[in-house]
Amino acid sequence: MKQLLALLSGLLFGAGLVVSQMTSPAKVQGFLDITGNWDPSLMLVMAGAVGVHFILFRKISKTRRPIFAETFQIPKRTDLDWRLITGAALFGIGWGLGGVCPGPGIVDAASGSVYALVFMAAMALGVFAERRFLRKKA
Repeated sequence: MKQLLALLSGLLFGAGLVVSQMTSPAKVQGFLDITGNWDPSLMLVMAGAVGVHFILFRKISKTRRPIFAETFQIPKRTDLDWRLITGAALFGIGWGLGGVCPGPGIVDAASGSVYALVFMAAMALGVFAERRFLRKKA
């Protein structure tokens, strides 16, 4: 049941990304281009997501335990270090330049888009490099 719910959640998330056109790099770049031909339509997508999270997080966090787990998995770390800040900056720069972030990239790669497949390969290389070189030093 847990796997079925995860699959259905992923399919719903992917469908939402496709319907909102968040898998289109041009649409994302149009949203980020505030000095040129700005397209604010993705702001409605973000507002909807934040609104759903705002309501459901408060409701769900009042329950004693999750339905499919023993405890809630809420991060406890609140510190900011150079790795987090550098990673966030690289993510933001990549998102702005490429118009793709991991969720939409995975959905778009499933369609066979060469652009998304190249993005996924570069993302996998970045994850590998981080695990191979940076975690070894930490």
